[in-house]
Amino acid sequence: FLGAGKPPMYGDYEAQRHWQEITYNLPIRQWYFNTSDNNLLYWGLDYPPLTAYHSFVCAYIAKLINPDWVALHTSRGYESQPHKLFMRATVFVADLLVYIPAVILYCFSLKETSAKKKASTCALCILLYPGLILIDHGHFQYPLSLGLALWAVLCLSHDWDLLGSVAFCLALNYKQMELYHSLPFFCYLLGKCFKKGLKGKGLVLLAKLAGTVLLSFAACWLPFGTDVEQIMQVLRRLFPIDRGFHGQDKVANIWCSLSVLIKIKNVISPRTQLKLSFAVTFLSLLPACIKLTVQPSLRGFKFALVSCALSFFLFSFQVHEKSILLVSVPVCLIINEIPFMATWFLLVSTFSLLPLLLRDGLLLPYAVTAPAFLAACLASFSILEKTSAEDLQLKAFSLSLKGYMSWFKSFPRITRSLFLLSLSLMGVLSVLSAAVPPPQSLPDLFPVAVAVVSCLHFLLFLVYFNLVILWDSKNRGQKKMS
Repeated sequence: FLGAGKPPMYGDYEAQRHWQEITYNLPIRQWYFNTSDNNLLYWGLDYPPLTAYHSFVCAYIAKLINPDWVALHTSRGYESQPHKLFMRATVFVADLLVYIPAVILYCFSLKETSAKKKASTCALCILLYPGLILIDHGHFQYPLSLGLALWAVLCLSHDWDLLGSVAFCLALNYKQMELYHSLPFFCYLLGKCFKKGLKGKGLVLLAKLAGTVLLSFAACWLPFGTDVEQIMQVLRRLFPIDRGFHGQDKVANIWCSLSVLIKIKNVISPRTQLKLSFAVTFLSLLPACIKLTVQPSLRGFKFALVSCALSFFLFSFQVHEKSILLVSVPVCLIINEIPFMATWFLLVSTFSLLPLLLRDGLLLPYAVTAPAFLAACLASFSILEKTSAEDLQLKAFSLSLKGYMSWFKSFPRITRSLFLLSLSLMGVLSVLSAAVPPPQSLPDLFPVAVAVVSCLHFLLFLVYFNLVILWDSKNRGQKKMS
């Protein structure tokens, strides 16, 4: 893993181990504060309370196996093989308990994939998505927030709105990046309340939902809720706005891509950057949110999850490369509806992680999992045969163009050609990034090229998903399940 054996920080693996050390050995009131025992500059906790509680549970088990793994101060940079096995096992257990069951149950609950064979192939393709495998098990992080968000979607698809709200609150209290998905949840449930009538059943549902959310947050924040300073310190750790748009990494979003032409951080102050990113993000996700509130449907909800998360990734403040997973997992949920575009997006999202994967020494797993995923999708969905305007859910949009209808006759061929061109470009850039040393005058040439190419893809995908959402016919949108 990246940073192994390299003081003073040792890498992301050490971050997870250090959080276990801190949560086990220090009182809760010190978890987020800088003290002599908790140097926040050394992997200080910067995720919500549920992550800290999870670290404590893992630390408790680690202490039973080998106290040296979580010993205060002396365990810093601990990297034995048994400990690595333990840490990998904790990720695998989280997968088995939370993420994988949610995927399987979701696929078997889809009406048009009710046949066991179709449901199992859909689940297989989702579970083979390379991005999540490479980040969770290679880069080292836990899938709990994404798994909980999937459980929330699954609950809402069965009209278990209160249970779904609890699951999403838990996801949000595990990782603050779940804010990427918060607006579609809010707009969908608010739209349902409006539809039921805010003078009757709708008002009752709204009150129940509000109470559920407040109780869920109160339960998660209870140990910190007795002191305003504690709450403010946790929030400061969760949202450190002074860093600016992005750190040292080449992220495939609009701000990093624009920085090739103009160094925004040298022109605009961090506060102004925050306001600008908020305004652009809000404007880009507004159409999908309005449509979902006015016409709440499960199909619209799932597409809005993709569109809004992609808007956050492209335009929001302080984005990490792996944040693209917050877009990819909702895309996995609609892979049975638009297999061609979903597969294309998931391949691009994996490619966008390439600079991070190379730094983590994950070139070989990347080279194996990406083609395997493409092969699985080709075999399961015959994606190259599903490129018509109707297959891509663009029939309503194409009909609205009227005079330009003749152009859509060649649409499938153009789409397939663009897909193959895109695959070729990603393949060439992957080989160059891995095998060719960059010019001395342009050391970041390949990471920047990967980021810019991925960003251009994502911008086109954002347009596409919004077209599908906004031109979705009302009757189709009201289907119970997609």
